[in-house]
Amino acid sequence: MSDASIQAAGTATAERPEAVLRTEDLVGGYLPGVNILNGCSIDAYPGELIGIIGPNGAGKSTLLKAIFGQVNIRGGKVTLKGEDITGLKANKLVAKGVGMVPQNNNVFPTLTIEENLEMGLFLKPSLFAERFEFVATLFPELGSRRKQRAGSLSGGERQMVAMGRALMIDPSVLLLDEPSAGLSPVRQDETFLRVHQINRAGVSVIMVEQNARRCLQICDRAYVLDQGRDAYTGTGKELAQDPKVIELYLGTLAADQGH
Repeated sequence: MSDASIQAAGTATAERPEAVLRTEDLVGGYLPGVNILNGCSIDAYPGELIGIIGPNGAGKSTLLKAIFGQVNIRGGKVTLKGEDITGLKANKLVAKGVGMVPQNNNVFPTLTIEENLEMGLFLKPSLFAERFEFVATLFPELGSRRKQRAGSLSGGERQMVAMGRALMIDPSVLLLDEPSAGLSPVRQDETFLRVHQINRAGVSVIMVEQNARRCLQICDRAYVLDQGRDAYTGTGKELAQDPKVIELYLGTLAADQGH
């Protein structure tokens, strides 16, 4: 993919509204002096489903954590609808409409499904009935089993609870960290269907995903990260068919996924 097409995908135009979320040249990491992100720039526009793929260690999950205030940012910035939110803590980001579903430990196992969803609306508990109805429309299983403890659920069902809890705040953008990780192929398909439904309900989604080919099939646009930078970007179809991306990344990603 040419440099020109890479630039065009990340630049606002007269035809496009303001980005819901944008990172500009992010630099940062977990330890002093050790950067995982080395100038990473992405953006998501209203209603878009954005995929983030790349080899192991490329900084994919670190990027989401940096957006969500969980990584030391040493350069660059994060904006939400034009507002600088760089380094804000998670509770403030949630209040501004940023939802996050981490890869691990993403439900409270001793609480019921209903109680897990209540935890997602701690800032506005009076809206529980309204938001629960919305989540139950997307995930009917959660509504019918609301009194069941989350610890008794399968991995795929827990993922639904985690996504449902993040949706309780009515987010303008939802960050998903490898939602299909550890799931059977059938559960992976279910999870991708749910992500698609969430996006079609009007929520912008930024999804880090290990299953690169499947991710490219459902996303509107995607970014390939390498060594903490956005190496390539384009539509899912463009990246899936780009010879250089196939040669350098998709074969490697398939091998990584098999481990």
